[in-house]
Amino acid sequence: MNDTRRGEARGHVVALCGGIGGAKLALGLSHAVPGEQLVIAVNTGDDFEHLGLHISPDIDTVVYTLAGIVNTESGWGRAEESWCFMEALAMLGGEAWFRLGDKDLATHVERTRRLRAGESLSTVTAGIRKRLGVKACVLPMSDDPVRTTVETGEGVLPFQHYFVRRRCEPEVRAVFYAGADAARLQPDIAHALASPHLWAVILCPSNPYLSLGPMLAIPGMREALTRSAAPVIAVTPLVGGQAVKGPMAKIMNELGIDRTPASIAGFYDGLIDGFILDRADAASASDMDLPIVIEQTVMVTLEDRIALANACLSFADRLAGDGSRKERVA
Repeated sequence: MNDTRRGEARGHVVALCGGIGGAKLALGLSHAVPGEQLVIAVNTGDDFEHLGLHISPDIDTVVYTLAGIVNTESGWGRAEESWCFMEALAMLGGEAWFRLGDKDLATHVERTRRLRAGESLSTVTAGIRKRLGVKACVLPMSDDPVRTTVETGEGVLPFQHYFVRRRCEPEVRAVFYAGADAARLQPDIAHALASPHLWAVILCPSNPYLSLGPMLAIPGMREALTRSAAPVIAVTPLVGGQAVKGPMAKIMNELGIDRTPASIAGFYDGLIDGFILDRADAASASDMDLPIVIEQTVMVTLEDRIALANACLSFADRLAGDGSRKERVA
């Protein structure tokens, strides 16, 4: 049975996703789960206003990846990009530290125009992804603003100032999600998680502290995961004690968290039924008190992405079928 027929038979899948690493698995899932049966809930804690424009970095990375137009070398931005705008801005002494390519700029301008006209971020995102031919349902985690903020040795920094402007150099002392307490979980995400036709929930290999943490901080998200009818599976973002990309290992060190898969699983304690571990960390399986599958989680090729996606879905089938699901507590 091919992947598309398999997806049609089993129902829909919800993936919780950050930027580059999450987008890779989201692409694999899009080959295994047809159309809008794949619901991708994307972190918006990285969103910010820059040059008067609403920037949604993780949403754009996911949409560009699924549309086949992402810059595959960097993992973000548009392929075959040009930089005339940024070069002209720098000549004028403008804020050129956050680079916006000319094609990418069109996305931000159109998003900002529609938001100011009164549309929600969900509606704008749906319009953009459909225009770009993306069939999976890509949704912001909330239409309300939630902003990841980093407390550092240099003071409190908005996420993009820490991540891009300061290149993750300051020591991290704490991470906060400003606005999360007042935010409402995006209704279609809540509906998908509550559906009796849910096949699986996949926590993609995104940074748990910077990408998935903001989602889990929104009221109702943890409860929706614990009450879901389908298995919840997390994929490790840590391989051999290192992050494949990004500052996760550095942040774990600075926060005094052991750089082990068990620490990642512990972050999701009470929420997940199973954990996918990388082959490099197979020896760590005995340290973890939940069902484990060992797979190659470093995704270099499209085939790698599809293989990991199918491994997630097969794991969900096993957990649903053999009664080994862990009791989750809201």
